[in-house]
Amino acid sequence: MSLEIIVKVILLGIVEGITEFLPISSTGHLIVVASLLSYPPVGAFRDTFDIFIQLGAILAVVVYYARDLLKMAGKLPSDRETQQFWMNVIVAFIPAGIVGFLFRHWIKDVLFNPVVVAASLIVGGIIFLVVEQRPRQAQTTQLEKVSFKQALLVGLSQIAALIPGVSRSGATIIGGMLSGMDRLVATKFTFYLSIPTLGIATVYELFSAIKDGVVTSADLPAFALGTVVSFIVAWASIAWLLRYVSSHDFKNFGYYRILAGVVILIMAAAKLLVW
Repeated sequence: MSLEIIVKVILLGIVEGITEFLPISSTGHLIVVASLLSYPPVGAFRDTFDIFIQLGAILAVVVYYARDLLKMAGKLPSDRETQQFWMNVIVAFIPAGIVGFLFRHWIKDVLFNPVVVAASLIVGGIIFLVVEQRPRQAQTTQLEKVSFKQALLVGLSQIAALIPGVSRSGATIIGGMLSGMDRLVATKFTFYLSIPTLGIATVYELFSAIKDGVVTSADLPAFALGTVVSFIVAWASIAWLLRYVSSHDFKNFGYYRILAGVVILIMAAAKLLVW
């Protein structure tokens, strides 16, 4: 890799790490930054790269919650509460997993454009402001007490995140809050849900790209570098967000999303973005 490519990959890894778990759409930001950097090349390779470096964010969740995950693994065979929690995670994963698999190519061909991303950011921002304007009384304040019904609602909310610009974390956090979770529980549940959601999507995308010849062994160093950078930044982002939601609402993210959507529309109109 040339120095120029290394710098661009590092920048994209930083963007992925920051935005994957903040409710501001990692996909939308990656599309914009990749367009401004003119890297990766437009097409299937860019799509694969953007999805693959999510692996760093997944690993960040696993490492951040490693102690809890090990405890859960030890209790899983006999503890009913732990079994129910992971069943809820699976339930929440299934809706978006099915829809994403069936409509993957259509989503990429039709929805990956600046107007959709900008509109999704703006609408999502407005939803955050509306929800936070009159917050509901939280019924679930412990992660282990998340119900099947709440998990299903979060899973249905995650379908919306297949639209670029919506934000997976944003959609699932809002779904969790509307189902009765408090902000912190909704955020933590979103982190755990990201493990199967992003993990399976990343593996499937890489396998498909290698099979179709989109990615070769020569491309793997760039993928690896982007993944390492996104891991480091995502780990810090997770820690920051958990501290933030313990004492703040999501209004600031709502305002940011609206501003980002407007900026994208202006940049697209000025032909500064290549999609």
